Amino acid sequence: MRRVGDNFERIVDLDVAAADAEASAEATIDWMVSRGWLLRETSADAMYSLHVDEGYVAGPAWAEIAEDWGAEWIPAPVGVIVGRHAHYGGQGEIAPADATCPSCRASTVIIDYPRAWEPDPAVWQPFSDAIEGWEQTGTGAVACTACGTAGAITDWQWPWGFALGALAFDFWGWPPLTDEFIAEFTARLGHRVEHHTGKF
Repeated sequence: MRRVGDNFERIVDLDVAAADAEASAEATIDWMVSRGWLLRETSADAMYSLHVDEGYVAGPAWAEIAEDWGAEWIPAPVGVIVGRHAHYGGQGEIAPADATCPSCRASTVIIDYPRAWEPDPAVWQPFSDAIEGWEQTGTGAVACTACGTAGAITDWQWPWGFALGALAFDFWGWPPLTDEFIAEFTARLGHRVEHHTGKF
């Protein structure tokens, strides 16, 4: 049985340098292929990552790293996204609700739930500009309105469902990945990660 494939689970490497992301991606895929979790074969079937068109097909031992949803379940491919991008969980590119200053730990409210369901344009614009600058050049900063310190956009802390990173792995249509696999995967990357779930 194959799922429609619109649900995903994502692991974002928060710390890898853009220059190192390709090598890290290749090493991670080599490891997963060696364990039988993925194949070298790629496919675009039921894969909807925004920045890549194809992903790696699940290998014969894929069920070792996910919950048991039955022997007939066939997961969709795993997309590997290399490059500086903003990654959104949930159901679409919704701005984060807030951001926490890396210097003073003050929180800036971007979407004032439940009174508002869209970001305040004046508040979000400096963050949006800094993210765009980081994606294009590797640098971008925002000044905290509480302490006045300009912090690198990658040092700001975000709520669940939003992350900035130069490497991400999208597991499309898989049963939930096990905690043990997430821990081992994180250790292999050697960096902090953000773990998202969502729906295309």
